Amino acid sequence: MIDKNHALQLLRQMLGSQAQFRQGQWEAIEAVALKKQRVLVVQRTGWGKSMVYFLATKLLREQGSGPTLLISPLLSLMRNQIESARSLGLHASSINSENKTEWSAIWRDLSSNQVDLLLVSPERLNDPTFLRRIFAALRTQIGLFVVDEAHCISDWGHDFRPDYRRIFLIIQQLPAGTPLLATTATANQRVIDDIQAQLGQSLVTIRGPLARESLRLQAIRLAKPSERLAWLAENLARFKGSGIIYCQTHADTELVTGWLQKRGFNAQAYHAGKCGEGQRAALERDFLDNKVKILVATVALGMGFDKPDISFVIHFQAPGSVIAYYQQAGRAGRALHHSYGILLSGEEDAEIHNFFIQSAFPDARVFYEILHTLEKTEGLCLDQILEQVNVNPILAERALRLLEVDGALTSIGKIYIRTDRDWTYDEARVERISAQRERELEEMQAYIDHKGCSMQFLLKALDDPAAQPCGRCANCRGQRLPDTVSASTLAEADAFFKSLRYEIRPHLEFPPSLPGLLSGKIPANLQNPPGWALCQYGDAGWGKQVSIGKYTDGYFSKDLVRAAVELIRDKWQPDPPPKWICAIPSLRHPMLVAGLAKEISRELKIPFRPILKRTRHVQEQKLMQNEAKQAQNVIDSLELVGKIPRGPVLLIDDIIDSGWTLSMAGYLLRQKGSGPVYPFALAQASTRKTK
Repeated sequence: MIDKNHALQLLRQMLGSQAQFRQGQWEAIEAVALKKQRVLVVQRTGWGKSMVYFLATKLLREQGSGPTLLISPLLSLMRNQIESARSLGLHASSINSENKTEWSAIWRDLSSNQVDLLLVSPERLNDPTFLRRIFAALRTQIGLFVVDEAHCISDWGHDFRPDYRRIFLIIQQLPAGTPLLATTATANQRVIDDIQAQLGQSLVTIRGPLARESLRLQAIRLAKPSERLAWLAENLARFKGSGIIYCQTHADTELVTGWLQKRGFNAQAYHAGKCGEGQRAALERDFLDNKVKILVATVALGMGFDKPDISFVIHFQAPGSVIAYYQQAGRAGRALHHSYGILLSGEEDAEIHNFFIQSAFPDARVFYEILHTLEKTEGLCLDQILEQVNVNPILAERALRLLEVDGALTSIGKIYIRTDRDWTYDEARVERISAQRERELEEMQAYIDHKGCSMQFLLKALDDPAAQPCGRCANCRGQRLPDTVSASTLAEADAFFKSLRYEIRPHLEFPPSLPGLLSGKIPANLQNPPGWALCQYGDAGWGKQVSIGKYTDGYFSKDLVRAAVELIRDKWQPDPPPKWICAIPSLRHPMLVAGLAKEISRELKIPFRPILKRTRHVQEQKLMQNEAKQAQNVIDSLELVGKIPRGPVLLIDDIIDSGWTLSMAGYLLRQKGSGPVYPFALAQASTRKTK
């Protein structure tokens, strides 16, 4: 028999002999484990939502029920949950894209009823192997179905995931009476209504106050990234213990980490672009064990990551909404009396988030071109689609996923096939959601400038009926951390920006299906060696000067030329050294890069040779959205003229985006007998990768 006393014993087994249920925890456990209801739990971060499904799973398993199936959005969150489940004696397993070699063993454990809790990502709900082999056999045995971070179900949720739409179809296949638990800390009333519409009107909502009693909030405007670096250098020592610094892009996590390490802080970068899953798991363990004191992270370290003694969460830029901010700041202080949530806001915030809003939904052209391309075939893989549709791979995958969720296409392995279902681009929905995201950005800016209670502002955004002044935030207490930095530290941060350089990594393989013999690996003797870019386009170091030079002045300043020469001659020192210089030509700006190359040539005392020529106008390379289109664009418009000098060559461009212009130009030069081709660019185009 499931009863509260036994559940309390299990709770104390996990948390210690003095542990008690928090208000609403037992009610939620009772609703799903005893009453077999469908329940939505909306409670603050750190309240213990995972405790509800762990204990409910334990109680149901003791009564002979089948395993719990838990839909969880992030691998870092899955790893965290598996470790927590084990402390209750639960056998938890995960099926995800990173552990396919373990699927057979997990299936054997499921078949012999040895798995208590199975965690899967929402993407698995469209995996034919998972659906056919595992879900089909497990469907009638599921003891509890859990949707973690349930706000992802809703279009209106701050972190909507298209694959969460599949959950509705899966729920329809569950036997009548299967209990369901959905949990979130970040759902306002509109999101709750949307979740209820999808999970059924019988859904019982258990909602508690969302205020975080230990969290002290403050927002600070510091426009320049170098000001924020200086602020971190001067203020991080105030915060004892470990913490997270959230950044909006991969590049910024690396930037902030490099600065902090230079200043002697024990910090590591955490984002999907840098680390494989094994490396990220190791970073998580080191952070949990306090071997790493500061993780500088994107939202890849996000929902549900549970380290109770995080003493501060600092944002290097503002998130896209106050609800997202509440969720991320809520990582701090779960088991501490005092913790801090400091929001640093900069001039680039709006640009970053407008980019995210504009790229959240591929435009109608992409959807219809993909469908039209597939209609002419019996199925294509992603690379084959990219050959014909000018769209970047991330947006292509997003469009394919949305089309698949809507039933307009299906997939077999990696092949996408058009179905006979009609499909129309829902422009009204896209405009509605985009407009909502714009309003959320405005609300985020209002939070930063708010003079009243910061916590109350967040709670009102979440429609918390218990919202009231917290008495702890900087505005309530009248005690604020500094919002200025010293001139000396700011000068050091500016110098740090200007000291950075960015590696230009050579392409090692041609994109699939280029014409002629250009396929497979680029022969090693025709590849460029690694090169360097002076800065990131638009950044606080040299990046703004590159922008001014290209689009305002029409030439690059002597300061930029000197910085480029210093990098090439003193820091890079290519070996063997270049004997001559050439430039990537442009019909739009014929003197710009050639002029830069000639200036560098004079400073380095190396001859300039105008060997490369544009044969015709093509679209700007930045408008080419994937590797196949980028490489083809270069091949169609570039040729060599005159006699090719022997010896190593320095190949110069102003801004590098995909890298295919420099790679293909280097390939042509090496084919015609040049020595090693060292690529150099003033700036690397900024990327907006967030996870």
